[in-house]
This record gives sequence, C-alpha cells and structure tokens, in this order.
Amino acid sequence: MLVTKEFTFDSAHFLPNYHGKCENMHGHTYRLQVTVDGPVNSEGLVIDFALLKKIVTEKVLSKLDHHIINDTIKIASAENTAIWIWNRLVDLPEFSKKVHLHEIKLWETPNSFVTYHGK
Repeated sequence: MLVTKEFTFDSAHFLPNYHGKCENMHGHTYRLQVTVDGPVNSEGLVIDFALLKKIVTEKVLSKLDHHIINDTIKIASAENTAIWIWNRLVDLPEFSKKVHLHEIKLWETPNSFVTYHGK
C-alpha cells in the first residue's frame, strides 16, 4: 500500500548554468510529496504519518526551508533537488524493513513539478 505525506517549504535558488531569468537568485514556495510503500502492519498502519513527518522534517526540511538551496545542492534545479531529497530518505533505519521509499514529487510552482523514483 502507498502512503503519502505532503509538505511545503520556502527556499531560494538560482541556476548557474541556465541562461534566462532563473539564473538569478529567486524564491519559491515548494510543495513536496513523499510516498512510501509497504504492507499494513498489526496496528493497521504502513507508517505513522507523525513518524513520516518527523523524518522528512529532520532530514530534508531542516536543510532546505528558508535556506538558499545552492548552499546544499550546487545546481539547485527541481530535478537535482528531488534526487537530493531521495538520497536523504531512501535507506533510513527509521523505516521498518518492510517500508520503502516509493516516490518523491516536488513542485517548484503550482503547475510545474518533477517526479523521482530513484532511477
């Protein structure tokens, strides 16, 4: 079963290899969906939403929210940011052995987003 938790965060970034207005520092209110996959356990849950929130807040949001993403990710495109988020979450001991990261969706604007499955 898939379980998804959604987050928003505000960050600034710039695209140093891009030629256009996005090469300059600018900000977004990002929308992030983190989806995990696993069986329903004896408590009736795949993962507690509170635990998923805690993990994403500690591993991702604490590093990106109200920060300049380029301080962490050199070329801070939506694509590279999604990969970075995936790598921060993919093999965490906080997930049970049966719960796995399934998908990251990251919106840079309300109608522009990337989807990453770790491939």
